[in-house]
Amino acid sequence: MNPLSATAVGKRYRTRWALRECSFAVPEGKVVALVGPNGAGKSTLLRMAAGLVRPTTGELRTFDTPTDGRTHPDVSFLAQDRPLYRDLTVRELTRACAAMNDRWSADRVREVLGLLAGVDRDAKVDTLSAGARTQVAIAMALGRLPRLLLLDEPLSDLDPLARDETLRIIMTEVADRGTTVVVSSHLLSDLREVCDHLLLVDGGRVQVDGDIEEVLAEHRVLVGPVADESAVGGTLISATRTGRQSTLLLRGAGRAPEGWAGTEPDLESLVMGYLRASRERRLR
Repeated sequence: MNPLSATAVGKRYRTRWALRECSFAVPEGKVVALVGPNGAGKSTLLRMAAGLVRPTTGELRTFDTPTDGRTHPDVSFLAQDRPLYRDLTVRELTRACAAMNDRWSADRVREVLGLLAGVDRDAKVDTLSAGARTQVAIAMALGRLPRLLLLDEPLSDLDPLARDETLRIIMTEVADRGTTVVVSSHLLSDLREVCDHLLLVDGGRVQVDGDIEEVLAEHRVLVGPVADESAVGGTLISATRTGRQSTLLLRGAGRAPEGWAGTEPDLESLVMGYLRASRERRLR
């Protein structure tokens, strides 16, 4: 049973499709990097998975149950706008969340807050920095003891130390409780440290879906002379060229031909290659 799966899911807002024909399955116990450019449909996908938005077409399921506009009790979602009761102190917010959730662990919230530097539990939420509010929101999301945790840009407001604290907490959650995490972020270097599955969305469609190590192993970056591109095998994803030299991202390229240097891409160069190719297709 997959914590999250989609079959031909689409979401339309009036005449614009935010997502089209998306199909994927998130494996249990994985940390999934949900990546793509602004407007790709990442937030829409997470909101649908959280049961806050209904699909226009297809079916989205959490733990084998159609979302259908309802939040599954095993799912916790942190939205990008960090919705919190800002007139409450952190302690009061914790009690309020406990009253609103049938399953709640005050001990887990205290444990998470205790790992975070600079969060004053007696301070009103509105007086906290944006980064501290984000960390408090993550603590509240974990208080639900979710089996599936959905995080929309959780690292964007955090300084390097706070990002490290937050990523360690996420990894502990996965290791200790087997929680499946789907995290949307533009900070690819940070994601590579914790994520083991990639879901790349662009133009409203899933472009890549798979374990990161396997996806990277399927691709090669080849650098060689422009005149000899015909000697290169595999499926071309994207290319950058100067007067003499070509840099190609390929899938299933095999051994580099004579005169070419081949390396396995890192996560950032892989994602950038797919996004660059998508933008070029839209500009044609």
